[in-house]
Amino acid sequence: MARAENMVRYVKNITRKSAVILLLCICTMLMIWAMGRQPIYAADQAANSSMTTVKLKKGDFVRTIRLQGTVEALSSLPIAAPRLAGPGLGSLVVTKLAPSGSRLKKGDLLVEFDNQVQVKNALDRKAEYVGFVQQIKKKEADQATAKAADDTALVQAEDAMKSAKLELQRNEILSKIDAEKNEAAYEEAKANYEQQKTTYALKRKSAAAEVKSLEIQRDRALLAMHYAEKNTEKLAIHSPMDGIIVLNTVWKGSQMGEVQEGDEVRAGQPFMQVVNAGVMQVRSKINQADVTLLRTGQIARIGLDAYPELSFSGEVEHIAAIGVTSNMSDKVRTFNVVFAIHGSSPQLMPDLSAAVDVEVDREPSVLVLPRDCIMREGKDTYVMVPGNSGDEKKKVVLGAISDLEVVVLSGLNEGETVLRAVARP
Repeated sequence: MARAENMVRYVKNITRKSAVILLLCICTMLMIWAMGRQPIYAADQAANSSMTTVKLKKGDFVRTIRLQGTVEALSSLPIAAPRLAGPGLGSLVVTKLAPSGSRLKKGDLLVEFDNQVQVKNALDRKAEYVGFVQQIKKKEADQATAKAADDTALVQAEDAMKSAKLELQRNEILSKIDAEKNEAAYEEAKANYEQQKTTYALKRKSAAAEVKSLEIQRDRALLAMHYAEKNTEKLAIHSPMDGIIVLNTVWKGSQMGEVQEGDEVRAGQPFMQVVNAGVMQVRSKINQADVTLLRTGQIARIGLDAYPELSFSGEVEHIAAIGVTSNMSDKVRTFNVVFAIHGSSPQLMPDLSAAVDVEVDREPSVLVLPRDCIMREGKDTYVMVPGNSGDEKKKVVLGAISDLEVVVLSGLNEGETVLRAVARP
């Protein structure tokens, strides 16, 4: 008897558990069915969202596309380390440097290099020049003294020749031996005079050559002095126009960086630029799928990532005709796009990242709803409208769609209230 009661109790427990399991399965199936019947909102309504209302009204529908780009100057002048004249010129050491981003007027100092070597070189060349000038003066004085002595000797030789010539006139009354002596003395005096005259001319040419050699060395020292003085002037570079200073990134030893005071810069190396702050542009890239949406003259709104409070108007100025192949795939191409910036600001500088919203489509005076008001079931679109007996579902026909808004073509009237899904903060 007890065994039979235990068997009955066991069967009842099994039946009770089976009923609970069956009930749980039915509830789960009902929940799944209910979830499948719920509408899917276009904005992917989250579980923590709440419903608010919005009135349908007319307005301008604007569809934009956002691009990322970099601000660059439309006109700029590169500044390079000066190439100095003369031998033995290596790197230049920066002693003064205008800070990057500073605004300068035309003629203001941009950079100054160490000029001690050039100043010393100029002084040395000047000393050489003055030394050669003094040597020339001394040489000319010595030559003047030597010329006076040579003039005297030449006159004496000529007088001796003339005296010997006069003695020849007495040969008729002299013996043959004395006459021959007079002729020999005349020939000797004449030869001496001719030799003195020839030597005199050679000495003058030699003296002129000596002076000319010193003059050449003097002029060379003078040119070297002028080169050193000009080099000293070149070591201070002034701004050629009004603008903003932008320091370029250059190779510094073992890494890339901007030039600072105390750094060495190679001659001819561009290390900064002066940009015209009044005319800026943004250079961006757009993929091949969206490039057909752009055209020259489209209005754009340009914002700076570094200064969110700043915003500039602009327009599409240039679209590249040929795309650039992507590094990831040879089938994907991007096109360069240049946007003109209207207006200026002290914060607007080259190399800043910018966000550009380009207006690609505009429909004036149309019925516009937020996109998160729309829900879909298959191919049909609906909105939820609050009513007296509860929320009602209305089918609508949509027109153009942007990331935030949609155009309602039919199904609703202006002023109607529509439910909107808004995520809780």
